[in-house]
Amino acid sequence: MRLSSKYYLILAFVSLTISAGFYGCNQPEQKKAAMPSEFVFTKTQLQDKIKGGWAGQTIGVVYGAPVEFKYQGSLINEYQNIPWREGYVKYWWDKKPGLFDDIYTDLNFVDAFEKYGLEVSRDSIAGHWARTAYHLAHANQASRYNILNGIMPPASGFWKNNPHADDLDFQIEADFIGLMTPGLVNKATEIADRVGHIMNSGDGWYGGVFVSALYSLAFVNNNTTELVEQALKTIPQGTQFHDCIADVVKWHRQYPDDWKATWFELQKKWNNDVGCPKGCFLSFNIDAKINSAYVAIGLLYGNGDFTKSIDIAARCGQDADCNPATVGGVLGVMNGYSKIPAFWLKPLQEIEPLNFEGTPMSLNKAYELSYKHAAEIIQKAGGTIEGDNIVIPFSEPVAVAFEQNFEKTFPTFRDRFDKSFTDQLSYDFVGNGYIFYGNLVKNSKIDKDYIDRVSKRVGSEFFGLAEPNDPYVAQLEIYIDGTLDEKVNLPMKNTSRRLEPAWKYQLTEGSHNVRLKWVNPDPSYEIRINDIVIYSEKQPESNLPK
Repeated sequence: MRLSSKYYLILAFVSLTISAGFYGCNQPEQKKAAMPSEFVFTKTQLQDKIKGGWAGQTIGVVYGAPVEFKYQGSLINEYQNIPWREGYVKYWWDKKPGLFDDIYTDLNFVDAFEKYGLEVSRDSIAGHWARTAYHLAHANQASRYNILNGIMPPASGFWKNNPHADDLDFQIEADFIGLMTPGLVNKATEIADRVGHIMNSGDGWYGGVFVSALYSLAFVNNNTTELVEQALKTIPQGTQFHDCIADVVKWHRQYPDDWKATWFELQKKWNNDVGCPKGCFLSFNIDAKINSAYVAIGLLYGNGDFTKSIDIAARCGQDADCNPATVGGVLGVMNGYSKIPAFWLKPLQEIEPLNFEGTPMSLNKAYELSYKHAAEIIQKAGGTIEGDNIVIPFSEPVAVAFEQNFEKTFPTFRDRFDKSFTDQLSYDFVGNGYIFYGNLVKNSKIDKDYIDRVSKRVGSEFFGLAEPNDPYVAQLEIYIDGTLDEKVNLPMKNTSRRLEPAWKYQLTEGSHNVRLKWVNPDPSYEIRINDIVIYSEKQPESNLPK
């Protein structure tokens, strides 16, 4: 039952058996009542929800670990077991610390807000972000490279400077925002603007806006259908991201008991990554739209059940650890830490006091700091904390600004180039853009000691041939149609590396030549180009005979 603020205040003091915000039930067919203008929590309730968010997120990321990107463009049927057992979180903690990137990138931002204050500027956050020592990939690493080379946000996350701008990076590190803005959804999106444009823009930014809104609203809504619909209000209509999640909501109504039917509809319409060169025209899809859609599927079809929800999100495939992590975190907020089943919680508790890699932060510290930040933000927003009671004002979600990446930039061709060069490389194409997918590599003997040295941080995973601290920096000049377009650096050092040697979008449509000239070649290194993706302002048509 939903209560007006007047009656809610009365009943909050009469019965502590009703958690603030738990005013509905998971029956979307019921008529929706207006949201109250404020919500009342006890300190214990608010702490329990914040703690549940961090715990649920960490549980979800570990549950999806063995199937992460193992199912690209296919779902995982129920007959395939996804394991969970006692000691399982600690097992992954020791085996692959990099698995927990969802958590420690989140915690990096918590640390920044703690050090510099809740009104910390975007540039200060970016500087803090760029100095991190752990491995990053996709939009995160592209933004770190940009910042280290003087390209500050929002330019660091803008798609013309960052080909990974639509990737899900901000989506998987926006959880902390919702946890520090309980019920204050528009404050959450304001913080998302400050943080998310460091590494993303367009749909990639919207992924984090959507997730931060889900977390924020989960404090005050326990109806998962309404929760998804309310969070979607933060995304402007007419964007591809909004249309994709709106389709999931529509298909859920059409197939209310069959998540696989919705998954297949999503696959048919939205499984097309146009920006990330690792996924374009391939089965790999790290695009924020479709992975946020898997989050929505988990929430909508799980009906608030923690186990069922994270299992569905994992079985949607692709980034199958990050998506159940988001779902687990949102439901951890909705239901509270105290209601996470012991089956899930007991293995997590082994690592709660331990610091995550590259941070001075543990889950126990995260529980403490997120509550501290939430209390400050609540009071700044006009809420009150009196005795054991916390009153949070509520406003309806408002859409953020309209952004759409890769407009008039359609991939038309992927050339499996697979060549290396040590001086220069020339390439002709027809279209309005290109990206070279490849990297600088060192010609070294690959033996066990070398692999252990390079991949030490991630256990069995091996991120190419980049030495962690190799000081060499290759210098390139990029010529388009005979004119110098830009000079770029390719650092060998892992944390400073540039992900792709060269790209350019929205040239004049037509025939072009691009030439990469290596200014300071060193025989110990080579530049490897795996693939070249060509773009056009025109949507491609089938070249098969009609």
